[in-house]
Amino acid sequence: MTEYDPKRGVSVATLAYEYPSRSRVPEHAHGSDQLIYAISGLMEVSSGQSMWLIPPHFALWIPARTQHRIHMPGPVAMRTLYLRRDLAARLEPRCAVLHVTPLLRELIVEAVSVGQLRMRNHYECALRDLLIRQIQKASPIPTFVTLPREERALAVAQAILRNPAESKSMAVLCSEAGVGVRTIERAFHKDVGISFELWRRQVRLTKAVELLVSGCSIKEVAYRVGYCQSSAFVEMFRRTFGTTPKAWVLALETLGQQSTASQEKLSLAARRSEEV
Repeated sequence: MTEYDPKRGVSVATLAYEYPSRSRVPEHAHGSDQLIYAISGLMEVSSGQSMWLIPPHFALWIPARTQHRIHMPGPVAMRTLYLRRDLAARLEPRCAVLHVTPLLRELIVEAVSVGQLRMRNHYECALRDLLIRQIQKASPIPTFVTLPREERALAVAQAILRNPAESKSMAVLCSEAGVGVRTIERAFHKDVGISFELWRRQVRLTKAVELLVSGCSIKEVAYRVGYCQSSAFVEMFRRTFGTTPKAWVLALETLGQQSTASQEKLSLAARRSEEV
């Protein structure tokens, strides 16, 4: 798909789109590198055997020509940047979830409001360069799940995905799938690159992000992802994100309020421009 790629004389093209609940974008790829970001709502993005959950203060970096598909469990206000490939030579060569700082969020919103960042416009070039620098500095966030390709290992993985709170041991899960523990461990290390237990922790963390974004309490989230004690869940979350679930949710709400304020300012400026 080349419809949204930067045209001649443009270094970064943008797109703003409002998706209703349960929308799906079928599998496709772009000729340009892509940064997708939702100022509100949760995106579920899949590519090959991998799946990412992207809440509002994360963005997903998708290299050019990477096949991907998107599902919106609820309403999503998506803001997308399409970058010429030569701009991203030093960026991540694989899909990666990035933390969106308040500065990066404002840069994305401003770029989308401009529409296209042209190569011969001094302001737009400065905006482009600052955007690239902030994307390069953004911290990667481990909220993704990769599925094993081996058929029996995939059956075990899907059982966990259906119920992340499942507390059955790996031995019991393997017995139910009719396969040995060593076979599954080898399959996970080969196809996913980590042990089964680390993979199950990632699934629980990814589900926790979805539940927190939807407004569930920390106690409820801990229970629904398999933790008997909220404190154990909080500690796991803190080790991964560097902050507690409560602080993370508060930061998310603050970003949402800032986004609303920015949109109101842009609307006011547009109305004044029309009056002039």
